[in-house]
Amino acid sequence: MTTHVTGIDELKTLVGTHLGYSDYHLVTQEAVNLFADATGDHQWIHVDPERAASGPFGHTIAHGYFTLSLIPVLLGGVVKVDGVAMGINYGTNKVRFPSPVPVGSEVRAGATLAAVESFDGGAQVAMDVTVEVRGAAKPSCVAQVVYRYYL
Repeated sequence: MTTHVTGIDELKTLVGTHLGYSDYHLVTQEAVNLFADATGDHQWIHVDPERAASGPFGHTIAHGYFTLSLIPVLLGGVVKVDGVAMGINYGTNKVRFPSPVPVGSEVRAGATLAAVESFDGGAQVAMDVTVEVRGAAKPSCVAQVVYRYYL
């Protein structure tokens, strides 16, 4: 269920609040291969299912940065901010990849609003995000992402 927020003032009231979870998203080999093509990272643990079957994970895994790159899409199902002219991805404060994302698995994101800081013309928002694989014991990505919303 998506948390709908109208404006910066309402966003500020939610600091410290868990905003919810996205729907699950299937990680396909095709998507991982396209990411490898886009980044030039064709390491066999990501793109060679036959070789990866006898590797340390027993199958191909998504790149850590592929997992990170899913956060904006997944967050679209967690929180929607209305009453702003636009929002931009401003970066990350910290990122870790505690466990792999097996190709063929499903991931979702959960988010907690960590901070909202006003600036002239808008606000900078930090969210603590956890990306998890369905049924996994540990998260696959833990990151604090930063967005800027402009009025």
